Formats: sequence, C-alpha cells, structure tokens
Amino acid sequence: MPAFFFFRHVQEHRVIDLRSDTVTRPSAAMLSAMMSAETGDDVYRDDPTVNALEAEAARLSGKAAALFFPTGTQANLVALLSHCERGDEYIVGQQAHNYKYEAGGAAVLGSIQPQPVLAADDGTLPLDVVAAAIKPDDIHFARTRLLSLENTHHGKVLPLAYLEQAWTFTREHQLALHIDGARIFNAVVAQQTTLAAIARYCDTLTICLSKGLGTPVGSLLCGDTALIERARRWRKMTGGGMRQAGILAAAGLYALEHNVARLQEDHDNAAWLGQQLHELGVQVIDQQTNMLFVAVPETQVKPLGEWMKARGVLISAGTRTRLVTHLDADRAALAQVVAHWKAFLHQ
Repeated sequence: MPAFFFFRHVQEHRVIDLRSDTVTRPSAAMLSAMMSAETGDDVYRDDPTVNALEAEAARLSGKAAALFFPTGTQANLVALLSHCERGDEYIVGQQAHNYKYEAGGAAVLGSIQPQPVLAADDGTLPLDVVAAAIKPDDIHFARTRLLSLENTHHGKVLPLAYLEQAWTFTREHQLALHIDGARIFNAVVAQQTTLAAIARYCDTLTICLSKGLGTPVGSLLCGDTALIERARRWRKMTGGGMRQAGILAAAGLYALEHNVARLQEDHDNAAWLGQQLHELGVQVIDQQTNMLFVAVPETQVKPLGEWMKARGVLISAGTRTRLVTHLDADRAALAQVVAHWKAFLHQ
C-alpha cells in the first residue's frame, strides 16, 4: 500500500474534523486520477487536463470560458481586478468572504475600495440598500463598478428569484455582478437545479473545488472570453501561473463528475446532527445545506472544545459554534460526535 494511502486511512480513523469542509482529503480514486493525469505547461496553455477542466467548468456554468486557479481567494481577487480599475468600488456583504476574510487583497493589490452593506437574514443583499450605496458620478467619490454576492452565504442558499432581481438591477445601474461561488454546488444541489441556471444571473462566478467537492487544491473563475483573457494576465501577475498543473486539474474533473450529487448527503447529515443535538438540549440556531450553527454557553466553550479534541473531534468552539459536514465525516462519525457531546453534558 502506498504511503499516502496508508496515512489517509490512519488519519480517517483518528480525527473527526467539523471545523470546515476545507479539511476534506482526496479519495483513493481521486488520487489515482491525479497520478495518471496527462500534463503540459499550462502557462503556455499546453496542459490538456487543465484545458479539459476549464472547458467543463465553462460548459456547466453556461459561460464562454473558465480559468483554473490554485485558490478561491486568488480567483476572487482576480475577478475584482478584471472588473475594476484603481479607484473603483465594489459593493459587498459585511460578512462576505471576499471582503472580510481575504486579507483586504482588493484594496491592497488593486486599489479597489470595498463598500460593505449588511445582508438580510436569508443571506441576500437588499437591493434598496445596495442602491443607496451606489456613489453619484462625482469626482469626490470612488466609482461604483460591481456588486459581489456570495452563494451559499454561511450555508444559506440565495433564492433564484433574488438572483434574477439582482441581475436586472445591475443591468439598470451599469454594474457588473460577481458571485463568490465557493460552495455554489451546495446551492445547485439544495435547489435541485443546474449551475447554468444560477450562473445566468451573473457576469462572473468562482467555483471552489477544495471544499465539499473534496479536491486538495483549486478554484475556477467563469465568465466571458474577454474577461477571462484579462483574468489570465492578472493570474500571472499575482503568481498563479502554474506549469504541469494537470495533476491538480484531474482532481477537479473527478470531483465534478463524482462528488456533486453526493453533497446532498452532507446536507442530510447536517440536518440529522442538528436534530440529535437538539434532543440533547443544545440550542440549534440554524441549519442550511452543510452548515449547522449551535449556541454554546460561554462557560462551556473552552471545556467543550478541549473535551472534543481529547476524543479526536475538532470543532471551532464558540458561543456560536459552526459545525460543517463533508465527505470525510459520515453518519457513523457524526454519531460519535453526538455521543461525546452527550457525555460532556452529563459529566
């Protein structure tokens, strides 16, 4: 047995990690696809596996083109750089990943000003609030160029009717519309729709392959041909030009074929876990798609985290604890989590 297969097998039986779906590891079948991938130099556009992945992402999204990136943070950054110029502004949610959790890259590297607004309870950005945030055409203000949405947002799926309204709104206000689709396939599965049915309401979207889809690395940016060509230059400038990247792209192709429909298992497992914890007396705040949020009394936060870690369970314990289900945490593993939580409450 190759060493990496053995290591993964051992790790699976030692740790149950519910901190995020970013912790997923490639399966044996995915690793096999990676090791047999045909490669070339992707900077020269000669890697056939990368080209195939980009073509498949374009097909699924209904966009003209797509571009492969090492990370979702870089894909989001390059999308903003491709849409906006220095001194421009994008409107974005106060808790959005590409505002709060991407190190201020758009401002630091692109001189693009974020204008954050508060999201509604369902994860949408109210369009009347967005309208009020658009700057007048005046030399005193940054030029508002883009509206950025996140789907899913903290597990919440943006309604298709809202996306259609946002699309019409941005056409009326001469704004581009970008969707940070780090977990876009969770929305696809939850709404029993297609990626193209969502992507029709945006100019660009990113797709993360290394969360619920289970690849070790990779994201994609989808859009029209001209924008993707601009993005290719920005990707190179920001250090994302890779050479024999087909080894990584092969994981993405495998994930798109085999790991999309199974996301429903993660959603079902999150709902099941919420029900089990509720029966233990734990306050469930919210559960949508593969994210479960529960309330933990402040006095229990540190002891709970330590208790779980000592028993091989990793959680981001807080007064609002997020538990994320994924392909490396099956129902049997979650049953162990429930048992450990019950024991903690009854000690």
